[in-house]
Amino acid sequence: MSSSDAGLLGIACLLILFCLRMPVAFAMAFVGVGGCVYLLGFDIGISILGQEFFQEFNSYPLTCIPMFMLMGTFASNSGISKRMYCTAYKIIGATRGGLTMATVLACASFAAMSGSTTATAAAMGAVALPEMKRYRYSDSLATGCVAAAGTLGILIPPSTIFIIYGLMTQESIGKLFVAGILPGALITVMFIITVAVVCWRNPEIAPPGEPSSLAEKARSLTGFFDALLLFLLIIGGLLLGWFGPTAAGGIGALGTLLLGLARRSLGWKGFVDSLHNGLMSACMILFIIAGATVFGKFMTLSDIPSTLAQALAGLQVSRWVIILLVCAGYMVGGCFMDSLPLIVLTVPIVFPTILAYNFDPIWFGVIIVLVTEMGVITPPVGVNVYVIKGIAPEVPIEKIFKGILPFFLALLISLFILVIFPGISTFLPGLITY
Repeated sequence: MSSSDAGLLGIACLLILFCLRMPVAFAMAFVGVGGCVYLLGFDIGISILGQEFFQEFNSYPLTCIPMFMLMGTFASNSGISKRMYCTAYKIIGATRGGLTMATVLACASFAAMSGSTTATAAAMGAVALPEMKRYRYSDSLATGCVAAAGTLGILIPPSTIFIIYGLMTQESIGKLFVAGILPGALITVMFIITVAVVCWRNPEIAPPGEPSSLAEKARSLTGFFDALLLFLLIIGGLLLGWFGPTAAGGIGALGTLLLGLARRSLGWKGFVDSLHNGLMSACMILFIIAGATVFGKFMTLSDIPSTLAQALAGLQVSRWVIILLVCAGYMVGGCFMDSLPLIVLTVPIVFPTILAYNFDPIWFGVIIVLVTEMGVITPPVGVNVYVIKGIAPEVPIEKIFKGILPFFLALLISLFILVIFPGISTFLPGLITY
């Protein structure tokens, strides 16, 4: 059996193990080691497992992951999400569909602190869904909005997916973080426009909320203070070269903790829960990265990435057709696999092709994160949908998916805009000098 055939067999075995519910990290490590043993011999193949795991866990850049995870859990347990939602509601809640627009703005703000799509959807869903139910909003619009807006957590920095993509491709994590700012703002605006159009076509699904005076709106702005302060500190520090991503994560985690203590919204139980949940999430991600590294070594030995690049080059089509084919493949893959394992499984295979066609790797990182955003709200996996289903068990899951459809179209339009105008993603990273 040739090395390429061994690689294809390994991918098939990996997918089977995923279907059998084996943890992603262990499945990739198992197949990766098995493939290396077959191609290089038992002694070398087994030694690769220990070497790759040691190199990954001994890598300094990886320390930013537990820091940002800790920052997100501190934010979740400090009541920050509720304060941001209240602020957004005071400002635009009185307009038709205002509660939904407020949810989008609050999700965007919370995403800048949590870096996680599921954390954003869970935190904002627990706050926003009861309010929209109280004002007789359509269940489909309410649940679909929270599930879709939660996807901003993997695009607006600090994003866990950007960290993993940067580590796997050796690209600057700081530049990737900054690259997500303008696309994140674009999608936030697109979501708000989507809400306005949906409510204009069907006004009864989103009655206006209670009006607030100008003074109440001004006083409520303090609810965005925490997120704005931390966002400016982290992104500003990265842009100005004051510190790197790891220090940014530590500063963000410490800053979130101090804000929670200063407001007396983070008690001892919340502190312990934050440490526990942050540690569990970080360990899961670190093991996935280590397993993916072993599997990536096997893929390199199998020559599948180079074979794929040569095959695509032989198509003799525009490189933009290639990027559309890659995006379509990620959309289909996202229907069956969560964003994290999809990224770690495919980037070692696809990335050499992207470089061969001279695409900007920072821009491609933004595109891939956006496409995997779609995966977390599409059936049958749709992780965010099941998070919202857990918060609102009385809402049929098909109704949630129906509510997501307009926001999915908004994501699709945003994808085409970013493909046509790559400068939206690359302008701010170009300002970083290190």
